[in-house]
Amino acid sequence: MSPGRFPKSVYGLGDEPDPRFSLANERTFLAWIRTSLALIAAGVALEALELPIREDFRLYTAGLFIALGIVAPVHAWISWMRTERSMRQNRALPAPALSGVLMVGVVIAGALIAAGMFL
Repeated sequence: MSPGRFPKSVYGLGDEPDPRFSLANERTFLAWIRTSLALIAAGVALEALELPIREDFRLYTAGLFIALGIVAPVHAWISWMRTERSMRQNRALPAPALSGVLMVGVVIAGALIAAGMFL
């Protein structure tokens, strides 16, 4: 382990994996960060733009998108750590941590938008 590498709970374990795998894990982490920014932008846009969606549905959907945008980086961090740890210990990769929660949230937000346009 290199001194000063953070987090020690990841880098203090096992052997150094092939750099290509660590870099792929980092790209996945960054993709989740981009997703987080997009979710937050969607929530802000729903409130900032004049859209033909019922006001209460628009407000709830915007809040849901922003909440999901806050959860996504937490998911990214947890998944990155769990995957990196597994690679360092030569174990099977773990299942996604919060992907189901994010998926259900996006489906609910889409349903709220659709309902708000037609009710």
